[in-house]
Amino acid sequence: MPAEPAAPGPSARFASLDPLVRPRSVAVIGASDEPARIGGRPIAYMKSRGFQGGLWPVNPKRKTVQGLPAFASVADLPEAPDVAIIAVPVELAIQAVEDLGARGCRAVIVFTAGFAEVDETGEAAQRRLTEAAARHGMRLLGPNCLGLFNAPVGFFGTFTASFEKGWPIPGPIGIASQSGAYGTHVFAAALDRGLGTNACITTGNEAEVALGDVLGWMAQAPEVEVICAYAEGIRESERFLAALDLARRNRKPIVMMKVGRSRLGGQAARSHTASIAGDDAVTQAVLDEFGVVRARTTEEMLDFAYAATRRIYPARNTLGVLTVSGGAGVLISDAAEAAGVEMPPMPEAAQARLRELVPFCAPRNPVDCTAQVTNDLSLIGKFAESVARDGGYASILAFWSQTAAGRSVGPRLQEQMRAVRAAFPDRLWVMSMLAPGKVREYEQDGFLCFEDPSRAVNAIAAMGRFGEAFAEAARPRPEVALPRVALPETTPSEAVAKALLAEAGVPAVPEHACSDSVSAVAAAEEIGYPVVLKILSPDILHKSEIGGVLLDVADAEGVRQGFATLLERARRHAPAARIEGVLVAKQIRGAVEMALGIHRDPVFGPVAMVGLGGIFIEVLKDVAFRRCPFDPAEAERMIRGLRGFPLLDGARGRPKADLAALSRALSALSAFAVAAGPRLASVDVNPMLVLPEGQGCHAADAVIELAGEGH
Repeated sequence: MPAEPAAPGPSARFASLDPLVRPRSVAVIGASDEPARIGGRPIAYMKSRGFQGGLWPVNPKRKTVQGLPAFASVADLPEAPDVAIIAVPVELAIQAVEDLGARGCRAVIVFTAGFAEVDETGEAAQRRLTEAAARHGMRLLGPNCLGLFNAPVGFFGTFTASFEKGWPIPGPIGIASQSGAYGTHVFAAALDRGLGTNACITTGNEAEVALGDVLGWMAQAPEVEVICAYAEGIRESERFLAALDLARRNRKPIVMMKVGRSRLGGQAARSHTASIAGDDAVTQAVLDEFGVVRARTTEEMLDFAYAATRRIYPARNTLGVLTVSGGAGVLISDAAEAAGVEMPPMPEAAQARLRELVPFCAPRNPVDCTAQVTNDLSLIGKFAESVARDGGYASILAFWSQTAAGRSVGPRLQEQMRAVRAAFPDRLWVMSMLAPGKVREYEQDGFLCFEDPSRAVNAIAAMGRFGEAFAEAARPRPEVALPRVALPETTPSEAVAKALLAEAGVPAVPEHACSDSVSAVAAAEEIGYPVVLKILSPDILHKSEIGGVLLDVADAEGVRQGFATLLERARRHAPAARIEGVLVAKQIRGAVEMALGIHRDPVFGPVAMVGLGGIFIEVLKDVAFRRCPFDPAEAERMIRGLRGFPLLDGARGRPKADLAALSRALSALSAFAVAAGPRLASVDVNPMLVLPEGQGCHAADAVIELAGEGH
């Protein structure tokens, strides 16, 4: 019996969108003779923009549509179209997909609404639509979508009214959006800013083609160099992650607006596109992993896309600032610190040379050359050259305010800045100025131009994050070995949970599970006083809430009394719980309390968490997330990114904690989560006690919850 053919890899799947986005022939089902109607706009647009392929309206009631011969049915088409646009009611749309598939059509764009975004009946209709396309191997965009355009080939398979503002400017930006209206809003806003957008693809209900497919197509398409994405919820992780990885490897930046951060926003996303917003913190961790930069506003998205059109992405980003205003220098410095961009000082020798030119300048960085440059215009080039050559900054921001527009200073300033930029073309050069009439000239010279210096700094920071991600993609990723994990049939007790984790490389405190007070005393004598006593039950996961933990037990009598106390509290507060005895554990002092955890995300699978332990995790929420598995080096990066990291790094004279041991434990936990498989719902290790350097770390408590078991 022959083996089934392997499923196509991500690149082949992404390339299979070519007939959808670069068609040689287009059929319009429900074609209208009225150019302003939904079924008429695509025809009018493609006629206007000179689409060179076959354009075949299907309308049984007309002989011609907008001057083109019309066809009564799909069967009457001269040949199978590459793509068909469907603008007819639900049942007719489903039948059209069947007819097109039988004819050999390769892709469909379904404008029709009334599917899964409406109700259960619509959801059932959407399943029939998807099944019809799948039977014939067709790619399906939509339903309930605004369609797409690919301007370089003149294909405008969309009914947006945005083109009443103007046609796309040729340029490197591609827009991928789950929302049709918002995707075309971004296009229109880009048009207002003079930004070139070659392609815009909206996915609607994502019955088959999802956002990840579109991102993947753009990641390998020559038409697109910079990707703007709008997402309400990620429904399918494999293609999405493959697309992010491909874009990073191909050095194509993705600027994403992912909405649904708030509870209210998440509810709106679900109702709008039948999508799930998911856990925003997990989504952010995934975007960070692949170097996707998240935009908070449309303005910021376009700022970042605009900056990315220069295709300069500093992997080690540093910012040098040249300014005629000390106040602007302070403002820029504040913005740089907030954005995480380093501003190292100029070398001392360079500062001395600049003081010789202007004794009252401030040459450290920001380099304030003062208004003196307006008296001696040659100083502009000398200061700028020193910032670039001597400072060696990857990014340079020059603040000129309205000086750049002045008739007396502007032309010479532009001339000198152009010469310096030409001598250092590998730097990201940015101008902050109030000179609307000069912007295009400066852009042609290779500068980015912003009126607001804070927005300029944020764009510079984004380019650095892209650079770091692209550099990371070029480095080999170490394989993470997975342990063998055999989960128990039911949720384990704390002792069993810690034993499972210890086998996987997450060390636990020295402890013994004891079924009676005699063995408990013996265990305490072996471990050494003081000890901790805990009620041991698979049904009592949050022991402290019922007084099920006793600290500082200092002698045998304390162990005997404590054993009896814990059993009595368990019987009183949880009479139905299974009691296995008491856990006797070493009490560790002088440690930093951390918390490790695993959460199984419904989209992205197991995700690891690290943060400050004890009660602080709930109060401060200073945590980092990462998709599992990952190596100790990545675990250390997560830990170092915590606001509370100084507590581990010897703050206020404390000894440095064993960061290496904590990183190994976090990495081991991530491998355990993957190896355990889908039955693992969550893991909580809190506190993880981290001792001084070289002394290791120990899990003082652990809870493992299995899927399908509520607690």
